[in-house]
Amino acid sequence: MNQLQALKSFTTVVADTGDFKQLAAFQPQDATTNPSLILKAVQKPDYAPLMKEAVAQFRGRALDEVMDRLLVRFGCEILALIPGRVSTEVDARLSFDTQATVSRAERIIELYQAQGIHIDRVLIKIASTWEGMAAAKQLEQRGIHTNLTLLFSFSQAVVCAQSKVQLISPFVGRIYDWYKKSAGANWVEADNAGVNDPGVQSVRAIYNHYKHFDIATEVMGASFRNVGQITALAGCDLLTIAPDLLGQLEATDNTAAPLTRALDAQAARSMDLPAVSFDESGFRYALNQDAMASDKLAEGIRAFVADTVKLEELMRLA
Repeated sequence: MNQLQALKSFTTVVADTGDFKQLAAFQPQDATTNPSLILKAVQKPDYAPLMKEAVAQFRGRALDEVMDRLLVRFGCEILALIPGRVSTEVDARLSFDTQATVSRAERIIELYQAQGIHIDRVLIKIASTWEGMAAAKQLEQRGIHTNLTLLFSFSQAVVCAQSKVQLISPFVGRIYDWYKKSAGANWVEADNAGVNDPGVQSVRAIYNHYKHFDIATEVMGASFRNVGQITALAGCDLLTIAPDLLGQLEATDNTAAPLTRALDAQAARSMDLPAVSFDESGFRYALNQDAMASDKLAEGIRAFVADTVKLEELMRLA
């Protein structure tokens, strides 16, 4: 048995990629995409024709509609290769507009349904802003399931739980990046690895809170920088992992380096943890007080917007 097989025995493995031709090798349950991954994919010879076909077929339509149709095309290709769900992201420029996010999500779902895809096989990815979480609450009430992304803080996770979202994606690697950059020359990698990694600690706290209070929202660790972060979260509901790290796990013999469960729901239920909730003003204050989460949420939205704009430019030229 290799480490990837061992990990699958107690965690649902999700592929974090727009390169759907890599999926068969790793046999993940689910897959996630985002504008950056789709942008990277369409610049490869294998995938450029998909974009050109979408643009040609719907030329003359609004660019945002053509964009959604392209994202759904990728999603359908992915769903043909996996047994589970695909996450498709709403335009990050709508991250602070609740009703526009709801409308865009509904259109994405309608496009999937027009291709014969059942609603339960799609998760709508939305940034974990207050407005995004409010949109997710509305969508969940309508039977449209959501994946709240760009999640960096405990306060975001609490509000997602209050909104009864299907799944959250706390970003392990980007939290790690922020603390490493902030520490500068004082950063000691060995002292901040494994269970001491600040990104790992963030996800562990969220996972334990959810399990302790029997919260149904799924926790999917995301944005990994190394295999150590993954193994330190083994046992999490889901982990979404880039193909290069999936390859490293698959290449590692589990007998030589046994991968064991690091998170345990039963243990979390016996912990002494306080109940926590936030209204809008309380959430905004808590997020503001968390410099790392505030910085990374804003930075993440800007990066997704920038890649969406680049993707639109490629579509104009197709």
